[in-house]
Amino acid sequence: MTAFADVLQNIIFHGRQGQELYNRIFVVSAYANVTNWLLENKKTGAPGVYHHITQNEDFRQALQEVATKLKELNKNYAPLGLDLAVADAFVDERLGLAQTYLDSLVNVLASGYVNSYNILQAAREILASIGEAHSAFNSVNILQNKGVNATLVDLSGFDDARALTIDERIQQAFAGIDFANTICIATGYTKGTEGIMREFDRGYSEVTFSKIAVAVQPQEAIIHKEYHLCSADPMMVGVDQCHPVGFTNYDVADQLADVGMEAIHPKASKPLEINAIDLRIKNTFEPEHPGTLITRDFISPEKHVEVITGTDKVVIIDIYDPLMVGAAGFDLQLMQAFYDLGVSYIFKATSANSISLVIWQKDLRPQLVPTLEARYEKVTVEEACMVCLIGSNIDQPGLLAKAAGALAEAGVNIRSAGFTLRKVNIQFILAREDYKASIIALNKVMG
Repeated sequence: MTAFADVLQNIIFHGRQGQELYNRIFVVSAYANVTNWLLENKKTGAPGVYHHITQNEDFRQALQEVATKLKELNKNYAPLGLDLAVADAFVDERLGLAQTYLDSLVNVLASGYVNSYNILQAAREILASIGEAHSAFNSVNILQNKGVNATLVDLSGFDDARALTIDERIQQAFAGIDFANTICIATGYTKGTEGIMREFDRGYSEVTFSKIAVAVQPQEAIIHKEYHLCSADPMMVGVDQCHPVGFTNYDVADQLADVGMEAIHPKASKPLEINAIDLRIKNTFEPEHPGTLITRDFISPEKHVEVITGTDKVVIIDIYDPLMVGAAGFDLQLMQAFYDLGVSYIFKATSANSISLVIWQKDLRPQLVPTLEARYEKVTVEEACMVCLIGSNIDQPGLLAKAAGALAEAGVNIRSAGFTLRKVNIQFILAREDYKASIIALNKVMG
């Protein structure tokens, strides 16, 4: 959204004029860093306005600083036709109302009579909604000033006390719109009784996108990103050593998301998959390229690996206990410990006396290892990486041997490995320092 000039040229206006511009809904995210300022930095954890509320500190100055930054951002879009007076007035109005709501929440929180979790979640919802409302309002203003009939669909429900679910709000917001004669710009944030932040946290824009698609049943749902969905990371293997994935299915998309390479948030893809709505991933900066089409039933006619990817931000936990062998359900308590601490694993392998699991390093709770050590004879935790061969049709003789040979030739030792019967994802657990070399080695033999 920050590169809105490119969005206008490459997405909204590209190859269209007059009535061809209409019959489309655009779901917009906030401009870069805005939600970080409001909540916290998604990557570094640096605190935003929300932090001041959680620490019982005055948040007003921090919120005013965000207002100033939003107005500075507005100046970047004046050359595109944004009416600065109108846009700045919207910022003042929306953040003024937000401050009123937050003041009330903080006062209730200070009373000590209510559950602080619910109050803080409400504050988080209010703050999160501001970024998408800001970018959506600006987008509509720019389009209208260019003579395009654009409709703002503000799903944030900022001045609406009705107790609607997310789906109900979306259905009511789009009811009666003449799609054939307007472009709809919808906020990526949707207010609902279940709380979109509570349910999906920072992945909420894609969830809104998905739910809108289910409500209106489009010909196709398209997500525009800054890059193609590629067969491997071009920054790692080289642009000339990889290629965009043309076609794949939702199962593959889930496998990618499981290791952090999200074509779409898994909770957003499920409604699309269930309703058989095709999803296309396109590169904003290459509008002529068809991108990647994700469907429910696609199976590659040729047996091949579609994507080589992974992550170096994981740890492997090995639990050894001689009483494990032959004991029915021995890992039941193990899984209960993970469940109690809210830790999800992305890989699991077992032998007679040990179970190895891979989790995200950020999920390695301080309590987890002591809890496991109290129950089992030996617990080993090591930094690791996971490298995956993923595709809709990779079940071919010799693939595992070919991959293992490529890793051996690169001097990489396999710490653990596995795949399920469906064979859409072969996973290798390796030493963390071998991550890049493994991706490059596998890409050479699989490309």
